[in-house]
Amino acid sequence: MLYVISAPSGTGKTTIRRRIEKIAPDIKYSISCTTRKPRPGEKDGVDYFFLDEDEFRNRISQGRFLEWANVFGNYYGTDRVYVEELVSQGYDVILDIDVKGASQVKARLSELITIFVLPPSMEELKKRLTKRRTESEEALEQRLKGAEKEIMLAPWFDYVVVNDILEEAVNNIISIIKSTRCRKENSRDVLKRFLDLLT
Repeated sequence: MLYVISAPSGTGKTTIRRRIEKIAPDIKYSISCTTRKPRPGEKDGVDYFFLDEDEFRNRISQGRFLEWANVFGNYYGTDRVYVEELVSQGYDVILDIDVKGASQVKARLSELITIFVLPPSMEELKKRLTKRRTESEEALEQRLKGAEKEIMLAPWFDYVVVNDILEEAVNNIISIIKSTRCRKENSRDVLKRFLDLLT
């Protein structure tokens, strides 16, 4: 099954996703493609699949991306072929993407679970963003305004998880994944074996 996790910047979705990967090896993170240059320490096929712009545009024309965007002159996207390979190997797959990307994926796929991660409050979100010390006051305010717009779209998602206590948020998302596995439409093979024996 495919799971999209979206959240405003600073909510902690990347930390949640990394924690899930550590404790649940049968859940894989979908590595995104990008045309931006690798930062120090980043590895191709681990942090991103680094592509040149011609290759990225070629994949767009082939319809290979479940979602893609141009952000500050660099392309980012989720390769459908890569995701399908992970799913065919029996993994549940998490896409860590923004709200716009989530809407693109949902338009292309019906078999999808969407999860929105909320901060405990806007005050707490501001504290977390301020703690990073990576942005000016003006940029911080822009982030918060962007967060408000994204939160307005949270009701569109299948599930909403509040990241107040990290372990609780992680456990809640793992519970969503486990309960989805138990839905009858996702247990067809097991059910069929039993029903064949009984008829």
